[in-house]
Amino acid sequence: MNGLDWAVLIAYFGVMVAIGLWSHKRVDDVGDYFTAGGRMPWWLSGISHHMSGYSAVMFTGYAGIAYQYGITSYVTWSFPIAIGIAIGARLFAPRLNRMRSQLHVASPLEYLKDRYNLTTQQALAWSGVLLKIVDVGAKWAAIATLLSVFTGITLTQGIVITGAITAVYCTVGGLWADALTELGQFVIQLVAGLAMLVAALGKVGGFSGIWTVWDEPALRHHGEPTAGPYTLVFLLAYLFIKTFEYNGGMWNQAQRYMATRSAREATRSAVLSSALWFVWPLVLFFPMWISPLLVHARKPDGSDSYGLMVERLLPHGLLGLVVVGFFSHTMAMCSSDANAIAAVVTRDIAPAFSRTAHAWTARAGLIAARFTTVAFLGLSMAVATQVNSPTFKDIITVVIKWVAGLVGPIAIPFMLGLMRAFRRSGPTAALTSWAMGLLAFYLLNYPVNDAVQGGVKLQYQVAAPLAVSLVLYIVIGWIKPEDTPERDALIAKVNTDPPGSAAIALPEPAQEPGPVARPSAAAEQHQDGPGTRHAAG
Repeated sequence: MNGLDWAVLIAYFGVMVAIGLWSHKRVDDVGDYFTAGGRMPWWLSGISHHMSGYSAVMFTGYAGIAYQYGITSYVTWSFPIAIGIAIGARLFAPRLNRMRSQLHVASPLEYLKDRYNLTTQQALAWSGVLLKIVDVGAKWAAIATLLSVFTGITLTQGIVITGAITAVYCTVGGLWADALTELGQFVIQLVAGLAMLVAALGKVGGFSGIWTVWDEPALRHHGEPTAGPYTLVFLLAYLFIKTFEYNGGMWNQAQRYMATRSAREATRSAVLSSALWFVWPLVLFFPMWISPLLVHARKPDGSDSYGLMVERLLPHGLLGLVVVGFFSHTMAMCSSDANAIAAVVTRDIAPAFSRTAHAWTARAGLIAARFTTVAFLGLSMAVATQVNSPTFKDIITVVIKWVAGLVGPIAIPFMLGLMRAFRRSGPTAALTSWAMGLLAFYLLNYPVNDAVQGGVKLQYQVAAPLAVSLVLYIVIGWIKPEDTPERDALIAKVNTDPPGSAAIALPEPAQEPGPVARPSAAAEQHQDGPGTRHAAG
């Protein structure tokens, strides 16, 4: 990178911070901070949902898969995500939106205390937070790896730079800042991705190279849809997993649906995100597929191939823009995760351990949310320095094996608990499916692998925990039904739109009210009496 590239990068950082400061004016309470007050347009929510779904891991870990195996990087990654989001557009998006509008919650997990019990809520909250610290750590390591290719700075320096910039804008502006910066990042990535595509096509004979390049000996097997460990079974397992993860199972995507004005707009948001997942990764992936013709990767897994290709193909200025594109994806995902985790910590975990948190004013709650956001980002940055340790092995291992393998036990009780068909499944089913899913992940990834090296294929390592959780959640629900009138009433609220625009009141639980029952400060000022709440904002 030269002075022009650095100018582009610094200007990008400046714009991100400016958006965060502008968004600060739109944030008055935790509802604004975590769900944009339910006022986000569906198209902005859809673009934000898409951008928060992938990071610089695409340009390192998945670039390595594309370098080694070709189009299987698209077929077994973004294609199943697109299908999964399309499925969730009807199944999950409207229900998640009604969860905010009718239950008056600001965190995706607030409803779990009434749907199951406090123990279930805390189990899912704590395990999800710990997993996300590791997941986001992998994202910081990915962008730092790319930055080191272009600038020569160390991994730790790259992690600190990207994490600090992200902390500024997402802490100040909340979900509004996340969504608006993701819109800007989408435009930047559009220009950068097209520039890279044109440059790559110029090296293989122009537009016709899209069809003719596959005859090259170096790409002989790159046209096969599944290859290596990424088999058809892996594709089906990944579709299974990503349907839950990208429809809200890891919480940050759930916030995008919760932030729209209505259930119908949440559905439209999901449809837009799905369409983008079908189309846009094709543009980004093509240069990666033909990268063996253009560069020779220095790393055995090929994770540095895209960075080397950018250096070779693009002039200064455009090179800086592509580096900005790397940052845009990573910062989009990490900032959205930080906001979601802050919501869970301040609205679900803190009130369970502190009576003071129950009585937070709007200002105190907002301060706690911002402090938690910074703390989460700091912890994930510390973990990022350990991603290449023997425990995690490498970036792609963390993303595929850890995240895909562990998302199921956390997502199953959270997402299926919203649906009428699973109303019989209560706390026993939720906790058992969660615990046994985590145990399945451990057994398939550690003792078994130590005893039989390579004996358990990747698709089973990532799919089995979710399958175990799903089966136990359903079976235990039928063996030991725990549906009650109160739980049935809660499920009914998220499955149907209320008459007109009025929200249906949620009955007060018999136990001490927690985050779900506690309305915002604005709502408290407009209560007609116990058990009747009006949506604030």
